[in-house]
Amino acid sequence: MKNAGLAFICSALLAGCSQLADRHIEYQQEVPLSFPVITALGAAPISAQQGNDATQRMLLAMRASKLEAYRELAERVYGQRIDSQNTVSAMVAQSDVLEASVQGVIRGARVVKTYAVDDTYITELELNFAEVYATLQHTQP
Repeated sequence: MKNAGLAFICSALLAGCSQLADRHIEYQQEVPLSFPVITALGAAPISAQQGNDATQRMLLAMRASKLEAYRELAERVYGQRIDSQNTVSAMVAQSDVLEASVQGVIRGARVVKTYAVDDTYITELELNFAEVYATLQHTQP
């Protein structure tokens, strides 16, 4: 009789524990109170471009400065990967290699301003995270 009572109590306890593991919990997204706006500046020298004439060099500098601004935005959003390798022999530095890279997708950035100053073309970009959040709300189920 004691064994039957003990078996009943153990089975009741184990059955109660299994219901805790089978719960379905749904989480809701909360809208952040504020969204940051990140700006980036890209610059490219006009005379260093490989164009045939001044107009082509200007267009290439415009494109290069825009890409540079996007790279800066990606660095600020995703961070930068730094790889470094140092070689020391007999307490004397032999070589020092430093590489930096960034990888990411920037959506929703807009060009605020583009202009030339002397021999440099400059592009200013802006990434408003309120717009990024709204875009993600429409693309996710």
